[in-house]
Amino acid sequence: MQTNFSAAQLADPHVAESEKILRKCVHCGFCTATCPTYVTLGNELDSPRGRIYLIKDMLENGRPADKEIVTHIDRCLSCLACMTTCPSGVNYMHLVDHARAHIQQTYKRPLPDRLARAVLAFVLPYPSRFRAALKLAKLGKPFIGLFEKIPALKPLGAMLRLAPASIPAASPMASPGIHAGQGTKRGRVAILTGCAQSVLDPAINDTTIALLTRLGVEVVVPQGEACCGALVHHMGREEAALASARQNVDAWTRAIEQGGLDAIVITASGCGTTIKDYGFMLRLDPAYADKAARVSALAKDITEYLASLDLPEPVRKPGTVVAYHSACSMQHGQKITRQPKELLAKAGFVVREPREGHLCCGSAGTYNILQSEISAKLRDRKVKNIEATGAEIVASGNIGCITQIASAAKLPVVHTIKLLDWAYGGPRPEGIANDSAAMAAE
Repeated sequence: MQTNFSAAQLADPHVAESEKILRKCVHCGFCTATCPTYVTLGNELDSPRGRIYLIKDMLENGRPADKEIVTHIDRCLSCLACMTTCPSGVNYMHLVDHARAHIQQTYKRPLPDRLARAVLAFVLPYPSRFRAALKLAKLGKPFIGLFEKIPALKPLGAMLRLAPASIPAASPMASPGIHAGQGTKRGRVAILTGCAQSVLDPAINDTTIALLTRLGVEVVVPQGEACCGALVHHMGREEAALASARQNVDAWTRAIEQGGLDAIVITASGCGTTIKDYGFMLRLDPAYADKAARVSALAKDITEYLASLDLPEPVRKPGTVVAYHSACSMQHGQKITRQPKELLAKAGFVVREPREGHLCCGSAGTYNILQSEISAKLRDRKVKNIEATGAEIVASGNIGCITQIASAAKLPVVHTIKLLDWAYGGPRPEGIANDSAAMAAE
């Protein structure tokens, strides 16, 4: 794609980076076939190619964002399926991140939208605030129908609909400390405790720690860790995202200096995609660039790390038929496609992949709150394809996907690590039917 940025514009390193990305686009349109919003809405401006034209026009002319571009950029899930499809290597992720930051700086949203985004940014990255908000949500649930009928209050209705009926107790294993591996030491890792996941399902990290320590891996829960920054990053709140990134880089750097780390293990693939990008996000900060690059290099999804170990034979081989849902942040963001399925198969599960596995489930961070109608269509399409597999249970590696799919699926939805832990000696995950096959596996 030909560009016409001035020398003065290109002096801005963010613009210069976007200009390089834009020049790689050859207008081929392959991305449209795998873009969830284009497939759902059929509007060229709701495809990656259409958004690229809008972003180019906005940045090249140095103008503030307007309602049209905000509408179409807001509809982007950042699922990154377009990057998997693109034959030219267009880094759409960095381009749309820059566009969102530009929108945040130059566009004044309507008051209800500003308030909804401010509440999400204030609550979701902080476990104590999020836990309190979920408790208060019980008071608002009777009014969901009313909120959903008023356009300005739709995000509130979506939040209340997603809020669980009960909240698990906070886990003491999330507190800073060291969990020693059993037997011969096979490695030392840090684990991201996270924000939303630690409230919605703290058992995911507890199970991860239990499995790793049984395998002889020492697990460090670092002091001073924060939200990974993904939630605010995708809302264009760049300073807040970079502040979170710096805080985590500091926490993990201390852990590296106090005993070394083989990996920083992440159990939410949405977080993993962002942490693996810290090196890029902080490349212009001389105090953090090198440290951030080191952290990004150490970041590993839990299945990615387990696949690097010489695992023993499973204690049991359940034989349960599992539909594996590959989160977009896993398959497109991190290019992890093989390891989760191979680990499940080796552990004795029968793995089935749903049709249209490349399409997003509609969760996408805060998307199912801010774009609830499109999100619901994508969720229902995903659930239909999953249930058509005939599986007994759904496995996924991202809490957002788990929450989204579980809100409509008849099947239980669990994190992949819970199934692997069961096969390697842990308890049977909640939701697996207590039938003869499961009992035989115990």
